[in-house]
Amino acid sequence: MSIGYAKCFDPTGARHGIPTFPWRTAPDGYATRRQLRARGLRPGGQPVAAQVLRPRYRRGPLVAYLYRLDQAKPVRPMTPAKWRALECANRARRICPQCRTDAGYVIPVSLGTCVTCAYPEEQRAA
Repeated sequence: MSIGYAKCFDPTGARHGIPTFPWRTAPDGYATRRQLRARGLRPGGQPVAAQVLRPRYRRGPLVAYLYRLDQAKPVRPMTPAKWRALECANRARRICPQCRTDAGYVIPVSLGTCVTCAYPEEQRAA
């Protein structure tokens, strides 16, 4: 057993406060938020049940929180109102604040405007 593995193995939670396991060694019955979502589930208000740690040398360890599968609830379905709200939000992200046209894509935050407005001299040359 390596030293990094030993620091991350605390199944009783005596050292870290909650059961802790090394990376990729979590027991069955636990899942991360992404793993729950892939199964069509959500934590559903339950507290973090355990964690997995991956030691790193220069910085603190990577932490992934685990939730119990038996307490997870199904993901709430999208209602027509939620779909409309999402559509409006995405539409607003496509409208250029400078020329007020729909760019047809989500405008990059780094530019703040559509590509045509951000680089007008290159558009004239083409």
